[in-house]
Amino acid sequence: MSRAATLPRRLRAETALAALGGGVALAAGFLLLDSVGRELAERWATVAVPVGVGVVTFLRYHTPDNRSTAGTTRGRLRRSLGAANAVTLVRGLAYAAAAGFLLVPPTAATVAWLPALLYGSGVLLDAIDGVIARRVGRPTRLGERLDMGYDTLGFVVAPAVAVAWGLLPRIYLSLAAARYVYRAGLWLDRRQGRQIRALPPSRLRRPLATWQMGFLTVALVPVGPSGAIHAVAPLALAPSLLVFVRDYLAVTGRLPRDESDEPTTPADD
Repeated sequence: MSRAATLPRRLRAETALAALGGGVALAAGFLLLDSVGRELAERWATVAVPVGVGVVTFLRYHTPDNRSTAGTTRGRLRRSLGAANAVTLVRGLAYAAAAGFLLVPPTAATVAWLPALLYGSGVLLDAIDGVIARRVGRPTRLGERLDMGYDTLGFVVAPAVAVAWGLLPRIYLSLAAARYVYRAGLWLDRRQGRQIRALPPSRLRRPLATWQMGFLTVALVPVGPSGAIHAVAPLALAPSLLVFVRDYLAVTGRLPRDESDEPTTPADD
């Protein structure tokens, strides 16, 4: 029996409605672009639809993790997805819609603005969903997984579209690959028997992620100073890559750590 089959009826119904809503949103996007041109809409759907399906599938797979992470109810299954997770899902769908422009040339002025608007909207929603969860007292493991998963998606989509449109140099694709290289490194270390430790806390990790989101949004704006963006891109990229390297060295024990740290596995969550 699948994990989802044991969920409360309301939670299963809300997850199904979320999937339906995602499909409606993608269909609306296709119709909007179809008014500009059928070939353009078909190119967009070639990427946006599979990515959107992946966004919803990710939610459905992790729905059993809709459990409280705070207070005396820690670990208790929530019977509803909640507003915060709904906002996070919309963010993921916005990134999926932005991904569709990977194969769409920025010919029409209105089309050229859409990736920046979609990705920027996702960045704004990223600032909102956590606030909602904390204010209503509903932070969940599902919310954490969705946040991390859709952050990773955004850091793949935005650089890929920006590079495809000539708005960023190709070196910025390394940001899209960084987390996958990190996870692959951990997988290889586990295969070789190395113990993987918990990811250490960092005061840089979240601020750098916020910085990258802002920089990528600006880079996607079609009227920005492309020459200046290309010039500063390596400097904007370097700190985030260095943090990935530092985290990898820390969790694999290649950097000195407190001896009380116990080997664990959440380093690649």
